Amino acid sequence: MTRPTALVTGASSGIGAATARLLSADYDVVVAARRADRIQALADEIGGRAVACDITDASDVAALADAIGDRLDLLVNNAGGALGLEPVAEADLDAWVAMYDKNVVGTVRVTKALLPALRAAEGTVVFVTSVAADGPYEGGAGYCGAKAAERMIAGAMRLELVGEPVRICEVVPGMVQTEEFSLTRFGGDAERAAKVYAGVPGPLVADDIAETIAWVASRPHHVNIDRIVVRPLAQAAQHKLYRVS
Repeated sequence: MTRPTALVTGASSGIGAATARLLSADYDVVVAARRADRIQALADEIGGRAVACDITDASDVAALADAIGDRLDLLVNNAGGALGLEPVAEADLDAWVAMYDKNVVGTVRVTKALLPALRAAEGTVVFVTSVAADGPYEGGAGYCGAKAAERMIAGAMRLELVGEPVRICEVVPGMVQTEEFSLTRFGGDAERAAKVYAGVPGPLVADDIAETIAWVASRPHHVNIDRIVVRPLAQAAQHKLYRVS
């Protein structure tokens, strides 16, 4: 029998790469990201396919849809990220535009392009958002807003597709320590990035979220996990984090 197909965006590192590795046990996995060398190495490792794609580029996304073909069983919208931690009074608007282009507009672009294939396969879409969508924090207005907008995309699609056999799900990670998220946010400042996790006992790792995504996708098709929040034990809420002094 032909195995189902999964597409993971933002698969060159972190949660995306971990998800692709885990899904490869049950799916033919297509990994997409801008860094062609990274995703090709991952595809070779898991026996998948790599498609270099910048989701902010319409022609790249059109080529990605062509590469997927007529059917797609699982779309994991993982590409995104945060840039900067400045208050609104000092906002870097170029960074805001970049965050919205990737987390919001790019995610819509991919989802819209792949929806016919998802409909044909009676597939599942998993949006990887963030607890940043739950409420604001100092310096987080741009990223919180982008992730809240992505949440609204998921919610609207669930309403728009009611009665159709396409599931719309949202996985909401709390603090996850990956090799690049905070480093990217702080423009490569490793010391500042490390302070985010300093003293936190047991932050989540990429595999924790990958396992959640795989679980959501593996539910019987009549079961829709609308939204699931995954935090480390040390993070009781967005504003309540335990650190060992």
